[in-house]
Amino acid sequence: MKNFIVTAFVVISIVSCSPSTRIVKSWQEPSATLQVSAANKVLVIAMVKDETSRRVIEDQLVKRMNSNAVASYTFLTAEVIKEANADKLTEKLKQSKFNYVLLMRLADVEKETSYVQGTSTAFYGGYGRYYGYGASMYSSPGYYTTDKNYFIETIVYSVDPDKLLWTGTTKTVNPTKIEKTVNEIADAVSDKMRKEGFLK
Repeated sequence: MKNFIVTAFVVISIVSCSPSTRIVKSWQEPSATLQVSAANKVLVIAMVKDETSRRVIEDQLVKRMNSNAVASYTFLTAEVIKEANADKLTEKLKQSKFNYVLLMRLADVEKETSYVQGTSTAFYGGYGRYYGYGASMYSSPGYYTTDKNYFIETIVYSVDPDKLLWTGTTKTVNPTKIEKTVNEIADAVSDKMRKEGFLK
């Protein structure tokens, strides 16, 4: 019994410490790769309204690209961002000789309700032993929990030609701190890209 309790505690500890973000789907253009080199420029765009969040997200993604990657907040003017004009963006990308664009956006938020089973104990070997066994053991009722799942989409395009090369969606359960969540998403996306042979 003691060994079982210790084992259960270890398992629960591992689960509770695991990242709350994982890749739920991804797609890659066959044989397409993003070559990490100084010759290839990558513009990283986080499509969020909050400027602070945008900078945090882009900086974390740029760090993991480990190449000639540029955060959009250091490159795009407020006018281009506000207008969201595709032609102006394309013109600026080509003028500055960017090879790729990586975009990240919040795709969806879903609520998920689940039932957590209650606990109860029983021992039917006579009332004396039942009392002795159950006196210190109590039942707890079941209950419902609601999780918030955030789905973030990351997409990579080539600039010339304008072509979709890679896309992936992550699911984050009940995010609390933006920096921790961004780190988890960036790690999950970059790891997936490398495992699939897209990021080299």
